[in-house]
Amino acid sequence: MRAELTRRLFTRRLFTRRVLAWRVLAVGLVSLVAVAGCGVQPSDVIRAGDPPRGHVVPAMTITLYLVRNDRLSAVTRPGDRPMFPADMLALLAAGPTARERARGLTTEVPPEAGPFEATADPAGHLVVTLSVPAGELSALAVEQIVCTAAVTAPVSPAQVTVVGAGQSVGPRTCPG
Repeated sequence: MRAELTRRLFTRRLFTRRVLAWRVLAVGLVSLVAVAGCGVQPSDVIRAGDPPRGHVVPAMTITLYLVRNDRLSAVTRPGDRPMFPADMLALLAAGPTARERARGLTTEVPPEAGPFEATADPAGHLVVTLSVPAGELSALAVEQIVCTAAVTAPVSPAQVTVVGAGQSVGPRTCPG
């Protein structure tokens, strides 16, 4: 009886191993057929011309110098395009955004100072022309104009002269 029981157990184990081996073999064959029969044909390199060329447009930020607690404070705003110095100075004269005002930022540049004109000579010296007398601006307003214009200059530190109604202040560099 014991021999019969041992034979049955051995036969059952052998049967189980064979079934397992067949299952593993079947799964392997199905996987091989699936990978080999994906339908992609080998080919040579396909020429499509030159790669694209051009400049990558970086993310634009606009830097303005506003006033907080009687001191200059650089503020960056998101921008969707490069701005000319005169456009940046117009933003400066328009004053801070609501969010900037909530942070205690102001401007000393009066709105009537615009429209602005900014010109540069080859040495990097900028001349900012206002619509109001330059000598009547506060010292902080002149610093705001000088620093905001200097951000756009190709040379650092930039020399900026503020001119308006026959009066001139500068040349100056941004103190910050």
